[in-house]
Amino acid sequence: MVLQKGILIVFEGIDGSGKSTQAKILLERLQEEDFDAVYFREPSKGKWGRKIKKKALHPDSLSPEEELDLFQKDRRENVEQNLKPALKKKKIVILDRYYYSNIAYQGAKGIDEKLIRRMNEEFAVEPDLVFIFDIDPKKGLERIENRKKKDKLFEREDYLVKVREIFRSFKGEKFVHIDALKSEEEISKEIQEIALPIFL
Repeated sequence: MVLQKGILIVFEGIDGSGKSTQAKILLERLQEEDFDAVYFREPSKGKWGRKIKKKALHPDSLSPEEELDLFQKDRRENVEQNLKPALKKKKIVILDRYYYSNIAYQGAKGIDEKLIRRMNEEFAVEPDLVFIFDIDPKKGLERIENRKKKDKLFEREDYLVKVREIFRSFKGEKFVHIDALKSEEEISKEIQEIALPIFL
């Protein structure tokens, strides 16, 4: 099914909120409906994204400014190499994390949230829809307890409380806040009811 233009749908929230699972469920549903849909995530699989993931295994391995700088480099690459080309081909792009994560995560470490937003909006593609998954940080961390690679740079409960507050502050037509404690089926139904009418 061919669209008039490319559509960018972003999934945001703290780790353990279920956003990645739901992003992939929506991707599969869209592909079943014969839409040309693709999935990307940030940090990406590129050079800068790999560096972020490596550094995240060690607590305090980066200052908030260094974190932001690496994410900016990774995003510029992702926007130019992945997002813009896919949108130009009128695809539906499902993106797992975007610059709202930087506003929340690096904002919670003291960097000016408005500055982070401005820096990104200079070059980043504006999304059509942003799903923000809301969960208590303690519960989110319990869900990811068994992950093999622990993210020690970001996964701390006291810090994630501040990150959650910033995520909850995003308001506007394109933002949809999701109660991440609902069942997987309830959440996917809610997302599809909101997203599918954009395309069908």
